[in-house]
Amino acid sequence: MFEGFTRHRIETSQSTTINLVTAGTGEGLLLLHGCPETLVMWHKIAPVFAGDFAVVASDLRGYGDSSKPHGASDHGTYSFRATARDQVEVMKVLGHDRFVVVGHDRGARVVHRMALDHPGAVRKAAVLDILPTMTLYEATDAQFARAYWEWFFLIQDYDFPETLIGAAPEKFLRYELGPLVDGGVIAQEAWNEYLRCIGDRAAIHAMCEDYRAGASIDLEHDRSDLDRKVTCPLLVLWGGENPIWKRFDMLDTWRQRAVTVTGEALPCGHYLPEEAPDATYSRLHEFFSE
Repeated sequence: MFEGFTRHRIETSQSTTINLVTAGTGEGLLLLHGCPETLVMWHKIAPVFAGDFAVVASDLRGYGDSSKPHGASDHGTYSFRATARDQVEVMKVLGHDRFVVVGHDRGARVVHRMALDHPGAVRKAAVLDILPTMTLYEATDAQFARAYWEWFFLIQDYDFPETLIGAAPEKFLRYELGPLVDGGVIAQEAWNEYLRCIGDRAAIHAMCEDYRAGASIDLEHDRSDLDRKVTCPLLVLWGGENPIWKRFDMLDTWRQRAVTVTGEALPCGHYLPEEAPDATYSRLHEFFSE
């Protein structure tokens, strides 16, 4: 995977070292993964993008081979604000003061915060298979709680979820991704990387802190920014087979948070870059090239 890419480790002003791979020339394109995956999730489409963009596929803090600091009492260490700042600094070090960015799952939430906090750095943004965090918490019902159980399990006090996941990390990961691995959607080499990374107890703690922040300090940041909108063009793509989205008007919901919104459902579930790589690449490439 990522043949022809160069690996980097870049330290930010927040004393966090970010692991990433780069390839290609042109406008900077930042790819941010979701949970419980790593930058490896982009392996099907990052090499194609490298033909037209300077691609940067990065591990978020706490994931993959990036730093995994212990969480602070207010969970701010893993806030989307802190994580977004990491990535903006990384792009600047690589020579991209202004760039385009796409994120999936937790990475998409980082993109949302990045577009609000760093509007001068983001020319265009795309989010894959999410709605704003506050929107989903406020709309929680039994269906959502069953489907997005991680949002309620991982936020429990330290170190209850860490202990349970740490006792059987492969079982946890298989519960999350097993059918996609067994069906060949997730490549065996990618699965091996996800399994390697989740075996690190510091990574398990970071994952829990990511969700704890999402249920606390990130909501505080979102509430304080309700009168602000994302000003750059925003592309929203989601899995048409993800039943959670059937109760929402996805584009209308995002238009409450962003000035210019386009998007559509793709014929897949939650993991768009691995389940529908061709459709995901095509729509993203079209958007970023405009």
